[in-house]
Amino acid sequence: MFTKVITFYSHFTPTRTAANCPFYLAVPTLASVKHHTPNMNFLRKAATTGAMGLVPRNGRPTILRHSSHFVYQPDAKPPVEGPTQKMNMFQAINQAMDLALEQNESALVFGEDVAFGGVFRCSMGLQKKYGKQRVFNTPLCEQGIAGFAIGVANTGAKAIAEMQFADYIFPAFDQIVNEAAKYRYRSGNLYDCGSLTFRAPCGAVGHGACYHSQSPEAYFAHTPGLKVVVPRGPNKAKGLLLACVRDNDPCIVFEPKTLYRAAVEEVPVAAFESPIGKADILRAGTDVTLVGWGTQIHVLQEVATMAKQQLDVSCEVIDLVSILPWDKETICNSVKKTGRVLIAHEAPLTNGFGAELAATIQEECFLHLESPVLRVTGWDTPFPHVFEPFYIPDKHRCLAGIRKLIDY
Repeated sequence: MFTKVITFYSHFTPTRTAANCPFYLAVPTLASVKHHTPNMNFLRKAATTGAMGLVPRNGRPTILRHSSHFVYQPDAKPPVEGPTQKMNMFQAINQAMDLALEQNESALVFGEDVAFGGVFRCSMGLQKKYGKQRVFNTPLCEQGIAGFAIGVANTGAKAIAEMQFADYIFPAFDQIVNEAAKYRYRSGNLYDCGSLTFRAPCGAVGHGACYHSQSPEAYFAHTPGLKVVVPRGPNKAKGLLLACVRDNDPCIVFEPKTLYRAAVEEVPVAAFESPIGKADILRAGTDVTLVGWGTQIHVLQEVATMAKQQLDVSCEVIDLVSILPWDKETICNSVKKTGRVLIAHEAPLTNGFGAELAATIQEECFLHLESPVLRVTGWDTPFPHVFEPFYIPDKHRCLAGIRKLIDY
């Protein structure tokens, strides 16, 4: 006899049991799920995608537990030659800001709690090294942070502003899209905010719920004048942040917070830049193109392996890296080769950035397509707490999508 086990995720504790962890729910059969939790249509759909597992029932159910919904895949080699150091992603970001402050005396780092290192420790040690005049806390006011950053950037200084969570960037939305993005245009190129960079931790983390898990990149991708990037690990985080600091347009770096400690790579010690607007082909393939960014790219790399082993399907995996501008040439060339494409992101389906990719692929690659463009994304609901495993586009949902593309 078997019992269904719903597995929930948290990156803090490696193991828990049903007795002491409220995030677990074990029920005898799928049919009985509706008697145990609210919002059962959500759970019943999730059960069909592999979010639940079968385990023997010997008096007490066995609890399955996973620390995250992805397996981190480090880059095969550093992006540039030279000495390297093993770093996680927050350490790579810290080093990038250290280099920016060292190389430009006008550079400032500021935001909520950044003086002691920030809630994710990304700015740790910088105030001690560069002083309170260059690394400092701000009031808890995102609109004020953005307004101050715009003013600083307009004087020619390098402004690196942290939004403590991407979910809290919305009070600053008007300042960013109506002021920073338009400053060069409305002044006839007399003034600009080209030395302005916003950092914002984003995405699912296992326990963040609706105010600490969102992926708002699509909101800003609709704004001419901004550049938006999302790193997949330490090398990309350092290279993209330094590229943004030196760019001539205001930039936003959305940093997947679950990667701050989970992502570890050999990172070049010297300063280097990763190109904005250029996607990376991480795995060559011939049958299906898989496109994602941030944490999702690690899900897709695992899915590509599963597709080869289980379906004998060869997948090409592309990290979009840059949301605005995005690399149309790389994506379209891949789709023309494979004839099938799956786009995956954590943000909701409707008007997620995957919709822009899908529209362009339809326009540019229509005669090459063997099946419709498929998106596997978050659902059109607020980001849930305990139901997070059923919300995110995990490997099971993505693999089911590949089956659908192949069987079309």
